[in-house]
Amino acid sequence: MNHPIVNIAVQAARKAGNYILRAQENLANIAVMEKGKNDFVSEVDQQAEKIIIETIHKAYPDHNIIGEESGNIGSNPTPTWVIDPLDGTTNFLHDFPHYCISIGVIEKGQIMHGVVFDPVRNELFCASKGKGAQLNERRIRVSNVPQLEKALLGTGFPFRDFDNLEPYMALMKNLMPNCIGIRRAGAAALDLAYVACGRLDGFWEFGLKPWDVTAGALLVQEAGGFVTDHQSQKEFLQSGNVVAANPKIHMHLLKQLAQLKA
Repeated sequence: MNHPIVNIAVQAARKAGNYILRAQENLANIAVMEKGKNDFVSEVDQQAEKIIIETIHKAYPDHNIIGEESGNIGSNPTPTWVIDPLDGTTNFLHDFPHYCISIGVIEKGQIMHGVVFDPVRNELFCASKGKGAQLNERRIRVSNVPQLEKALLGTGFPFRDFDNLEPYMALMKNLMPNCIGIRRAGAAALDLAYVACGRLDGFWEFGLKPWDVTAGALLVQEAGGFVTDHQSQKEFLQSGNVVAANPKIHMHLLKQLAQLKA
């Protein structure tokens, strides 16, 4: 059985997902604003987050919330919900079917629960700390691919801040001949869920926000994978730099990053 907090997260994610799918049928009339260069928010993001927050606060009125669109809500020493109501907004606005709702819960500095929901495929990823990870109620594990040469990797390209573009491209140049492929699908939370279920063997991206990472990171960890920053530290929520993979591929990715730094 799921933890009660996970049940509420699932309820919130499904409600938001149903709303997003209805909105997708009328994309031409959706109001869109640009928060920054190549960084968009739509009225759908905002309404989906409102639905999620209302569902959470109905069950847990005193819990804190960090939402991508709403910012910080609450200041009690209680669990904090970290929400991305629509990870992959640009994909959604182009009717590219790779986006998700991400809901993570942090208690005393630790990620305790995570839910990632893909409404297009009706795939629900859930995890609680120490309880394993599931996809549609079936246990999932990271892949057992041992060598980088046989690994399918995921990443996210810089799209807001291009200061680190050259070292990023240098890393791509190093990795591309040494793996079977690299995918950039445009929704980090869902990419992390794919690492957790073995569809991707590893994933890295820099400059992410807590709402991009919280739920997906727990999925990977509970599925037997490793999640760190690019310096093998556990401060990925603070730095926004994420390297996630099965244990062997994680080691190989960190070595590639270390070579680049050298």
